Amino acid sequence: MEKIVVLGVGNILMQDEGFGVRVVEEITRRYIFPEHVQILDGGTLGMELLRFIAGVDCLLIIDAINGGGMPGEFYQFANEEVKVYFKQKVSMHELGVQDVLTALELLEEPVKEIVVLGVQPAVIDIGLELSQVVQPTIDQAVLRTLAVLDSWGINCLPHT
Repeated sequence: MEKIVVLGVGNILMQDEGFGVRVVEEITRRYIFPEHVQILDGGTLGMELLRFIAGVDCLLIIDAINGGGMPGEFYQFANEEVKVYFKQKVSMHELGVQDVLTALELLEEPVKEIVVLGVQPAVIDIGLELSQVVQPTIDQAVLRTLAVLDSWGINCLPHT
């Protein structure tokens, strides 16, 4: 059975920069996942993430993405697109994520499938709440996460 990780990254003390963490909090509140699917709050760990994703077959990263779009705009990258976009440093955590992906390849443990979901932040400032522009996108991010997992053959059950 393939090992799958859903990784939310971000700093929840900096409003929209915590988007990825807020999404994984929400999906774990709403859904139950099979045992071989790990849902992780990666915070701002950077290279320390390597120990959590080494040996993973499928990786879904959720993050704030600085892609130059309008605040609240969604982005989705898959496989080779991920490498291209992270080389352009569009993630708010581009250094850590890019370094981890490169390290996995050097260790000959590359992830078979990788998807990055993100939203263009509106406010990166001290505060615990997502901005009024980004907060409503949580539901869309949850649905996109479920769609990616479904494409990988994972059925998630709602909490009762």
